[in-house]
Amino acid sequence: MKEKLLEAFANLGNSVVTALPKVAIGILLIILGVVVAKLIEVAFRTVLVRLRFDNLMEKAGIDKALQRIGLRQQLNIFLPKLTYFLVLFLLAKTASDALGLVAISNAIAAFFAYLPNIIAALLLLILGTTVSQFAGQMVTQAAESAGIDSASTLGKMVSALVVFIVAMMAIGQLKIDTEMVRIVTSFLLGAGALAFGLAFGLGTRDIVRNIVTGFYARKILVVGKPLDIAGQSGMLTAITATHAVLNSEGRDILIANSNFLEQTSKQEKP
Repeated sequence: MKEKLLEAFANLGNSVVTALPKVAIGILLIILGVVVAKLIEVAFRTVLVRLRFDNLMEKAGIDKALQRIGLRQQLNIFLPKLTYFLVLFLLAKTASDALGLVAISNAIAAFFAYLPNIIAALLLLILGTTVSQFAGQMVTQAAESAGIDSASTLGKMVSALVVFIVAMMAIGQLKIDTEMVRIVTSFLLGAGALAFGLAFGLGTRDIVRNIVTGFYARKILVVGKPLDIAGQSGMLTAITATHAVLNSEGRDILIANSNFLEQTSKQEKP
């Protein structure tokens, strides 16, 4: 038993002695990586400040687009900090390879392989929010010029639609399955269209009835002849899409065309 214990401790000591150079190299690489990453961050921030990068982004309106997706930190601070962490990750992969930590090295490599997708998704969101804001403003201005009362609401709906489309594209860039989202969206759009159709149909059935009745009334009645209908008498001056116009004692009386179906009308033959 004593010999086995001594042998186990001896093997452990040998393993520690064998691993010490790798551990020392790894620690040295981590320290070096932190120093190098910090120097790159400071240098990058200095360059951005001298170029007045934040002012350029503000003039281009990109800062507002970034705020809409939740990024409220100044780019002069955010970009160098992001670069700092990316350099750290890169040097951490080198240290993992030196220490033989294959799992950690592969995980970091997978992250860097996925990084272009993240960048593409962020760029899509930034560009999409900018375009959606522009499209919403254009639709609002056009609706206001046309005299539409709900111009602001219409502009917001268009803006939200553009953002939704861009968000789906961004999710696609992240290689996330959007099939369920498409199914739910199709269901909601179909339900909305059905609700709108029913509301429009029920709300305008009286108008449609007046229009159809007026179409046949114009074939039967003669404009310019006296007409008695719905307790009103006067000269029939016009049959519009929805109303018949009677002139009595210098006053115009509007009678809904549906009254031709519900009431008895009288007019002398030509």
